[in-house]
Amino acid sequence: MRGRRIYTLLGLFLLIAFVYLTYFSPAQSPPALKLPIPWLQPKLSFVGRNSTRFVDLSTGEPIYFNGWNSYWLLSAGSHSAVSEMLSRGRAMGMGVCRTWAFSDGGPAPLQISPGRFNENMFQELDFVIYEARRQGVRLILSLVNNLNAFGGKAQYVLWAKENGENVTNLMDSFFSHPTIKRYYKNYLKTIVTRKNSYSGIRYYDEPAIFAWELMNEPRCVSNSSAPLIKAWIAEMASFIKTLDQNHLVTVGLEGFYSLKTAHRLGVNPGDWAASLCSNFILNSAVENIDFASVHAYPDSWIPHANLEEKVRYLSTWVESHINDSEHILKKPVLFSEVGSRSISEQNGTHERDILLKIVYDKIYESAKKQGAGSGALIWQLTVEQMQRFRDDFSLVARSHPSTYELIKHQSCRLQLLFRNETAGSKIDQWCHD
Repeated sequence: MRGRRIYTLLGLFLLIAFVYLTYFSPAQSPPALKLPIPWLQPKLSFVGRNSTRFVDLSTGEPIYFNGWNSYWLLSAGSHSAVSEMLSRGRAMGMGVCRTWAFSDGGPAPLQISPGRFNENMFQELDFVIYEARRQGVRLILSLVNNLNAFGGKAQYVLWAKENGENVTNLMDSFFSHPTIKRYYKNYLKTIVTRKNSYSGIRYYDEPAIFAWELMNEPRCVSNSSAPLIKAWIAEMASFIKTLDQNHLVTVGLEGFYSLKTAHRLGVNPGDWAASLCSNFILNSAVENIDFASVHAYPDSWIPHANLEEKVRYLSTWVESHINDSEHILKKPVLFSEVGSRSISEQNGTHERDILLKIVYDKIYESAKKQGAGSGALIWQLTVEQMQRFRDDFSLVARSHPSTYELIKHQSCRLQLLFRNETAGSKIDQWCHD
C-alpha cells in the first residue's frame, strides 16, 4: 500500500512538472532543474525531404522557413543568454538556428583530444538542444570548422602529428589521412549517440536537431585535393547515416563552382573561388547528402563593388543555386549563411536590408511554387551580453528596426503560405506583434 502511494505521488509530481514546463515556464527563462525524462519534453516532429522540398514527417506538409546563425551558443557560458537568443529568434517567427557543435582543443574545449571530451562542455550543448526544443526551434549542428577558430581541421592534423603520424604540412591531409578520419568518425559517433543530460533523449532521436552539417565551409589548399574532399563527404555522410536514420545531413558548402563545372564559373564572385576544391554541384550530389547549402557574402567576396554590382551578383548567385538544386541535384537548397556589413545607407535604406531582401524575395518566390529554394539564415545574431562573439556581420536584431522588421516579414509570409487551422493562432501572433 505504501509503495503504491509513493508511485502515485511520483506520478503526480511528474505530471505537475510536465504541465509547468509546457505551459507556465517562461520561454525566456532557463529551467531551474533537470528532468531527463523523454516523455516530458515538448512535442516536435522530425523534418525530412521529399524530392526538392523539406517536409514535416508527421504531416507530410512542405516546410519553408526563415532562420539565423548564432554560432556561439555552445560557448556562451550563460544559459540565460542562450535562452534569450532562442526566444528572440522564435519571436521573429524564425524556426531554424545554425550553431557550432564543436570546440576542438583550445582553452574551453568540447573535445580535449581525440576521444577525450569535456563533460561540462557537453552538458552546455545538451542545454542548447534542450532549450531549442522548449522554444520550438530546430538546430543545424555544424561538426567541425574548416577555419582555425574553435580548433578546426588544423587541430585534427596537429593531434595526428603529436601522435607520431606522418602527416604532411598541408591541411588537405584532414580529408585523406586514415588516422585523422578515424578521429573525426569517433567524434561523430560520440556526439550522434550521446544521451542529453537535460532531456534523457539520445541526439539521434531528438527532433529539435534539424540536420547535421559535416563541416563549416570546407576548402583545401591544392586543387588536386578536390577528389579527396568529395570522397570524404561521401564517407562521412554514409557513416552518420549508419548511426542516425532520423536526421538530414548536409555538407556546409559556400556554393562555389569549380573547373569541373566550367559553364558555371561566371556565377562565382571571382576567379579565386574556383581554386578551393569546392564544387557545389558535385559535392552536393553525393548520395547521402540530403540538401545543398550555400553562403552569400557580397561585401567580402566582391569588396570593391558598388551596391548595384552587389545586387546584380547576388541575384544571379541565388537564382543559379536554386535552379541547379531544382533541375540537377533535385534536392532542397538552404542559404545557410547570408551576411552583410552594410553600414552605409542608400536613400534611407541600409545596404544590408537591400541585399537581404534579394535573398528573401527569391526564397519566397521559390516557396510559392514549392521549389527547391527552401530558406535563408542570416549571419549572425547576438544578444547584448554576448558582444565578445561579434564579427563584422553581427547584429542585435532589435537594435536595427528595419532589419528586424524585414526578418519578421519574411518569417510571416513563408508561414502564411502553408498555414493551417492548428498553427493559425501562432502565425497571427508573430505577424501582428
